[in-house]
Amino acid sequence: MIEIDIKKALKTADGEQELSVSINVENGEFTSLFGKSGAGKTTLLRILAGLTNPDSGKVVVNEKTWVDTEQKISLPARERRTGFVFQDYALFPNMTVRGNLEFAAETREEKQRINELLELMKIEKLQLRKPDQLSGGQRQRVALARALVRKPEILLLDEPLSALDHETRVLLQDEMLQIHNHFETAVIMVSHDISEVFKMSQRVFCLEKGVVIKQGTPSDVFQDKKVSGRFQLMGEVLEIRPSDIVFEVSILIGNQFIRVVATEDEIEDLHVGDRVVLLSKAFNPIILKVG
Repeated sequence: MIEIDIKKALKTADGEQELSVSINVENGEFTSLFGKSGAGKTTLLRILAGLTNPDSGKVVVNEKTWVDTEQKISLPARERRTGFVFQDYALFPNMTVRGNLEFAAETREEKQRINELLELMKIEKLQLRKPDQLSGGQRQRVALARALVRKPEILLLDEPLSALDHETRVLLQDEMLQIHNHFETAVIMVSHDISEVFKMSQRVFCLEKGVVIKQGTPSDVFQDKKVSGRFQLMGEVLEIRPSDIVFEVSILIGNQFIRVVATEDEIEDLHVGDRVVLLSKAFNPIILKVG
């Protein structure tokens, strides 16, 4: 069990606010943090990794205290069994793929795991290349393998796939789920992609202005239980334009474009870039904004 109860002052584009989070994450659970930029998601990951200190609170992992501000306890990052995968990969450019993994290994057992991880991540044939000789997807596989070298108790993923094209992103989502099932490590992932959260997560915490406003399964958090429908699809609004007395809304769902007719009332609070649920009610499509 991972017990988190912390507070941290944040400076955001909207001014100062406080990150105040009290949540528990089960061992082996794939959890996502979802919310707008500036909500405190990445700061929470950094606190868990020991890269940022909270102003007050505790972090207890499997009954071992990592942080307790009252008792002045704060384990150094190197003593916390976490793996951190960043959006920009953060690989050492002067090292080979194998060299990046070997740098993370501290014990003989961890060094012996490198061959297993190279094979699991399908990068064994790339082990003598340097990062600038790899594609984005290959670099992220290396970053994930490096994060797993030390058998972390918590794997922290900060928008790990956001820089990749759609096809590579979907492929890596599948591979990351396979890796998660193989190692059964607790995962906490920051993501702005609702379809990604739906596909990968067992539980979601929605953060807004530093506090958790919703939590539960992806279905509980994102779907409106008051509306039943024959289908429900997650997408992103690409365009809203008037057409006679109604509006045409173009929505990207996966890599497919769908155009839906909506009334002025339905598009009143809708903007390009919004995440939405497209569902049916009595055979008529309905657009619901998420978040």
